[in-house]
Amino acid sequence: MVTPLLEVKQATKVYRGGPLDKRPPVVALQALNLRMADRPARITTIAGESGSGKTTLAHAILGFTELTEGQILFRGCDITALDADERLNYRRNVQAIFQNPYDVYNPFYRVRHVFGQLVRHFKVGAGQSARRDEIEAALNVVGLRGSEVLNKFPHQLSGGQRQRIMMARAYLLRPALIVADEPVSMVDASLRAMILDIMVRLRDRHHISFLYITHDLSTAYQVSDEIHILYRGTLAETGEPTRVIKEPKHPYVQELVRSIPLPDPTTRWQTEVSPTTDDWSREVITTGCTYYHRCPQRMDHCSTRRPALYDTDGPLHRASCFLYAPKEDGK
Repeated sequence: MVTPLLEVKQATKVYRGGPLDKRPPVVALQALNLRMADRPARITTIAGESGSGKTTLAHAILGFTELTEGQILFRGCDITALDADERLNYRRNVQAIFQNPYDVYNPFYRVRHVFGQLVRHFKVGAGQSARRDEIEAALNVVGLRGSEVLNKFPHQLSGGQRQRIMMARAYLLRPALIVADEPVSMVDASLRAMILDIMVRLRDRHHISFLYITHDLSTAYQVSDEIHILYRGTLAETGEPTRVIKEPKHPYVQELVRSIPLPDPTTRWQTEVSPTTDDWSREVITTGCTYYHRCPQRMDHCSTRRPALYDTDGPLHRASCFLYAPKEDGK
């Protein structure tokens, strides 16, 4: 069996307050499983509404937060058990691009400082001239030139330039995986297409996989090889984007897709949004479907049994719903 590039096993993350906090714990991830193949390089999308656990998953993979339960394996190795050299190699192979292209910069340093720290820490290039060439080559991949940006301060660059510099910084190490957390949500529409195109080119030409975190199903549809829809920290539906978005099976994903307004001013938006309280949404659900409280197709056993991921129209499209369970399992 081929070892996957990344494997998330039963990932659970629960945030609890202090001893005087009477509020229920907040569940960000619940026994979530995910696999990314090592080859060929792919763009795997994690999508869902705010609070579904997307960013918590990204932070756990990057090592910014520890799971309450479960494991994250990179090429078969648990990332929490890596020694110093292995962790450095992991940092080289798993890079990140964040949502806000300004917060990641120190405003007191010029852009060249961003690359200077990186090449020194990871020993990129043999000598100063080779390092300059490596930085220039990385900038060229994202459509920039060193003479235009390296001597500028972050505030002198546009949001699109800052985000592309972060992509060049990630590419400089030739990683196996880039975790991109909402990389286009804070740039305008014209630049979104450019950044998404860079992601596709890095996948196709340089064999770099992406874990693309987003709430935008339209961009996910354009660039993804596979998509996983989260709801309350669990996988609701997974498969090829064309199947999941055009023919959603899980009641939550159906609602999510219907909530996208059509780009036609003459067509009335028919979706009705019903307000819900969040008291139940904060609870730890150990049994039953996480969507039970909102599901229009719920059955009695949905409140007591957790559905598995069942094949819907083939093994490449699965939904966590008893509507698709075998008869012996769906009672």
